[in-house]
Amino acid sequence: MTIEGSKSKTTARIRLGMVGGGQGAFIGGVHRIAARLDDEFELVAGALSSDPARALASAKELGLDAERSYASFAEMAKAEAARADGIEAVVIVTPNHMHFPAAKAFLEAGIHVICDKPLTSSLADAKKLAAIAEKSGRLFVLTHNYTGYPMVRQAREMVQSGVLGTIRLVHAEYVQDWLTEPLEKTGQKQASWRTDPAKSGAGGATGDIGTHAYNLGCFVSGLELDSLSADLDAFVDGRLVDDNAHIMMRYKGGAKGMLWASQVAPGNENRLSLRIFGDKGGLEWAQEDPNYLWYTPLGKPKQLITRNGAGAGAAAGRVSRIPAGHPEGYLEGFATLYAEAARAIRAFRKKNGRIPKDVVFPTVTDGVAGVAFVAACVKSSKKNGAWTKP
Repeated sequence: MTIEGSKSKTTARIRLGMVGGGQGAFIGGVHRIAARLDDEFELVAGALSSDPARALASAKELGLDAERSYASFAEMAKAEAARADGIEAVVIVTPNHMHFPAAKAFLEAGIHVICDKPLTSSLADAKKLAAIAEKSGRLFVLTHNYTGYPMVRQAREMVQSGVLGTIRLVHAEYVQDWLTEPLEKTGQKQASWRTDPAKSGAGGATGDIGTHAYNLGCFVSGLELDSLSADLDAFVDGRLVDDNAHIMMRYKGGAKGMLWASQVAPGNENRLSLRIFGDKGGLEWAQEDPNYLWYTPLGKPKQLITRNGAGAGAAAGRVSRIPAGHPEGYLEGFATLYAEAARAIRAFRKKNGRIPKDVVFPTVTDGVAGVAFVAACVKSSKKNGAWTKP
């Protein structure tokens, strides 16, 4: 084991801050575990809640120095940028409407940003943030964590190699049941903000999980959306955002796609799945069984490719941590994005350092595409499914 004090400036753990993710939050804990899994980051500062008392209590639970527990992200960005040992990167795990102002503050302070999806709650803010990120010269990592799964990387590599031929069809689903009843009316925190358009944005299930399915299809297929036709519903009485979406898509180049996102389908927990078909074969992957990828060459029997097993390629192997047969999943997918971010940040530490070509993570550009997708879905549905360009 390497002792921290013996590490060089370019290999020392990356000093990380967090905005949001305090007591009662779900995703903040996931990010903290993922950031530490490969021993690349050290959490040293936070503005963990909009309530200063809760923020301080959360910081104490995590072992942070009280002087580096901040009452606001603005205070944190200013103070950390001024410290010789200030944070190098910040992770933003707040409700969607706070992504833009928090990310803007840290980018303008010269600090790399790792942000939960969707990028922002509005397309206008997404475009502004992309411009700010480009001007800052700092890294921006969007945590579409499913892109970090080894067999997703395997599928992407196979598509890029041409074994599926010309891609014709992309079918993606992300289906849950946890909002089948009006959980938001009970005061449940996660349901409350996700069903409030002032905090979530105009898209409900579309923005919360539909963006994951959409991003996954684009990531693996390499296709770019041309237009879509969406039918969004709020099946729960009084709900202000959609809880179910059926979407048809036309991709540039002629491929077609379908996407179903629902949070009101009883019997489904986190059923994210992807099927891609070309003129030479097809691929199928399911998030709830993530170590398996089914490949069917046209006219031949199905082949099962397993993580780190026979037939798995270099792209999957590079982000696999344990031998075949031992499951890797959700936390490791997140951790892969943190590991990729770490490689990029370490390259950034070096004068004229270049990010390795094999480093792959969703960027602010992918974030803009995701928010544009949601906006187009809402617009299309309001026009009775009219074909709409993002």
